[in-house]
Parts: sequence; structure tokens; C-alpha cells
Amino acid sequence: MGKPNVGMLVSQLREEEKLLLRAFASHGIDPVRLTDRKLQLELTDLTWLQEMELDVVLDRCLAHGRAGIVLQALDVAGVRSVNTRRAAVIADDKVECSLILGARGIPTLRTFMAFTVESALEALEQVGYPAVMKPVAGSWGRLLGKVNSPGAARALLEHKRQLGSYHHSMFYIQEYIEKPGRDLRIFIVGDDIVAGSYRSAEHWVTNVARGAVSAPCPITPEIAEISMRAAKAIEVEIAGVDLVETPDGLKVIEVNGGAEFKGLMSTTEYDIAQHIVDYVVNSCSDSQSSSLNGTYSASKQSMANGE
Repeated sequence: MGKPNVGMLVSQLREEEKLLLRAFASHGIDPVRLTDRKLQLELTDLTWLQEMELDVVLDRCLAHGRAGIVLQALDVAGVRSVNTRRAAVIADDKVECSLILGARGIPTLRTFMAFTVESALEALEQVGYPAVMKPVAGSWGRLLGKVNSPGAARALLEHKRQLGSYHHSMFYIQEYIEKPGRDLRIFIVGDDIVAGSYRSAEHWVTNVARGAVSAPCPITPEIAEISMRAAKAIEVEIAGVDLVETPDGLKVIEVNGGAEFKGLMSTTEYDIAQHIVDYVVNSCSDSQSSSLNGTYSASKQSMANGE
């Protein structure tokens, strides 16, 4: 098998994407860049996509909604993506993520969904104060709210309801953990844990995008076990698993499909970008390529037949 034809779905070339391009270059590969803001997707005829003859596309798109649509088109056209559309959609949906983690018996935070102010207040009473409210989709620690009392909760809920958006009328409510000023980000590629970091901040939101500081986190058997179980449950191949230390042991906060690794780079000498690229390239092995080409050909033939 020759060099695979690789695509990379991007929003912009940040430091991480430049490192990935450099790693692809070490394989003699110059990925086709699919820039989300420039794409014009003809949905009723995907011949243009099939004619690109892509073997695999690495998703690095910042806009998860856009990514979901592009990954869906790739899926229909028979083009493999990392992560898959299914994995990306599950990871981006906090509700589905919580449901799957709970159903698989993976330790996670107690979480409720409610659709009215009154039912949300009842759910908050069950969770106990303080509690955390989050949007059902989102990243970088944005739009998180910590409520310390029923009065504060009602004010926040009424404010969200007045915004009028469908998403602001769905209340995702989670227990608050008094953590030791830090949480854990574990980065997984395939079956390997590539790196781990403690993310510390004075604020209760310990997200690097919000100013948290990263430090090396030794990977213990407990960390490895819960992180891999979570990633496999959500079906992500490249993942950032966020954990929190509790009196009852580690619990999963969430599983990120479009995980960033900038903060992790300061905590390890391991070449994360190279590991990602090696995984993507190696996924195009002879056996997998044959399977993918069969899917591609069948998909192309089905479209030609109007199926």
C-alpha cells in the first residue's frame, strides 16, 4: 500500500494543527485541508467528495455543529474519519454522554435534566447545593454556572428561560464536587494513554482555556482503567477524558472528542502530535484499506444506482 490520501478538517491552523501537519510531513504526507468556513457541501450528490479519494480524514474542527455535518457527509460517502461522526456527536452531547457513562456503570457525576424552572429547582434539591448548571453542548468551560442556593438558582433559571433559545430551556444539572483545586485531563489515542495532566486554578472551573495551569499527572492503574473505559464507551479513538478526585474515588466529568493538547504539551516530552498522526496513518493498513475501499465502492455504486 502506498501513502494514504489524508484529509484534515480544520477551522484554523493553531499551534496544534501546525504540529500535526509537521508530523504528517514526516510520513511524506501533505493532508488535504478541508477548512470549514470555505466548504460548500452539495448534499444531494457526493461525487465531488468521492472523487477526492480520501482514505481518512482527521477531524480538528472547532465548530462541532459544522464538524458533525461534514463527518456525516464523509460517512455517507464511505470515507473513514477520526473520530467517527457517531463518536463526535456523542462526545459533544453532554446528555448522551452522561446516559452512556451511567448505563455502563462508569463512575461519573450525578446529573439531571429538566425542562421547566420548577422541575429544575426540584432536581437541584435532589442534587444538593451548591450545584453546577451547564449547556448541553459546549467546550472551553463556557456558560458554566455554579449555584449556591435556591434563590440564586431561580434567578439563573429565569434568566435562561427569558433568552428564548431552545437550548436555554433545557437545564443540565450536575452535582458540585469540592475538588482539591484541580482536575485531571487524560489524553488517549487508540489504545494508548499518551499523556496526563493535573489542571489547577483558583477558580472552580479548571479549564486551560480559562487560565488553568497544567502539571504532569502520573498515570496510575485506577486512572488508566476509568479513562479507557470512558473513551471506549463513547467510542472515541482520540479523546481527552476529564476526571475529578472525590472521596469515593475518581469520577468522569466528561469525554471530549475534539480534544486539544496544547496544555498537555507543557507536561510531557512525548510528541503527542506525532502519536496522533502515526495512529491515523497506521489506521489505513492493508486490511482496513480493503474494508474501507469496499465500503467506498459500495457507497459509490449505491449512489449511482439511486439507492
